[in-house]
Amino acid sequence: MTLLIIIILLALFFDFINGFHDAANSIATVVSTKVLTPFQAVLWAAVFNFVAFFIAKYVIGEFGIANTVAKTVLPQFITLNVILAGLIAAIIWNLITWWFGIPSSSSHTLIGGFAGAAIAHSGLQAIHSGVIAFIAIFIVVAPVLGMISGSIISIIILHISKKSRPSIANKCFKRLQLVSSALLSIGHGLNDSQKVMGIIGISLITFNAGLNSATLPRWLQLSDIKDIPDWIPFSCFTAIALGTMSGGWKIMKTMGNKITKLTAMEGLSAQTAGAFTLYITEMLKVPVSTTHVITGSIMGAGAVKRISAVRWGVTKNLIVAWFLTIPVSALLAAIIYSFVG
Repeated sequence: MTLLIIIILLALFFDFINGFHDAANSIATVVSTKVLTPFQAVLWAAVFNFVAFFIAKYVIGEFGIANTVAKTVLPQFITLNVILAGLIAAIIWNLITWWFGIPSSSSHTLIGGFAGAAIAHSGLQAIHSGVIAFIAIFIVVAPVLGMISGSIISIIILHISKKSRPSIANKCFKRLQLVSSALLSIGHGLNDSQKVMGIIGISLITFNAGLNSATLPRWLQLSDIKDIPDWIPFSCFTAIALGTMSGGWKIMKTMGNKITKLTAMEGLSAQTAGAFTLYITEMLKVPVSTTHVITGSIMGAGAVKRISAVRWGVTKNLIVAWFLTIPVSALLAAIIYSFVG
């Protein structure tokens, strides 16, 4: 029981750190264009993250991404020690990348850590290579889709508004950014919140296996990810919001200003493109990084203005970090498992 509680607390701490990363990215554009203050943006994002929970539960009818994350490792090889080592590795990598202001993928570091610990536990047979390969492909697909969508939406908006007065158009863009920000936050909630839900859920399932669940407190009883209790998403959403308010501004600065200087129109385009991309990945039940998606969307929106508007040197550093995330997290987890396993 003690180990399970430690894992749940670490998972929520990981979600708190995730607030430094992905939640900050999801509101970076609306803050950098001064549509909302950082505090207002956090509250706005949190509200629509909760809306995403109800959409997943009552409209979609399942937490598909949580289920995909849980399937990264084959059930017979999952132990609480494997989950513990994976979480510790993911936390370490997230803290390192946060310290250097690199918006890496919290999704991929969690998956890499989980897989690496499982490999250390039972070898390559422990992981579901097909699931991991599918997720890894989207390291490329997600930002490219975001970039293409960002460019297309920017072109469409420019065409529609070409006869409008700049001051009026800019005012409309800022108002519409509230809508696009809400859509992006829903997409963020549908995708990002589910990865830690999946880890906590599989921890409860693993703990319940072989036990008489009736003897456990009701909030610890779980046999299927689809029946995940409401306290888990509630806790995850709260942890992300607190993390954003506590330390997300460092990476938000990278996303909002260093890649390209955003106007209200470009912010609107990037957020809409990011939301569109996240909805597609939700339908495919693949956990992607909001970091990757919104980075690609910002690049696509900025490149429409002119190719040189995007600081490609910054993006190259980000891409290197993206591809290092899964293997480095896996290696860290394997090392940590040798101590806790």
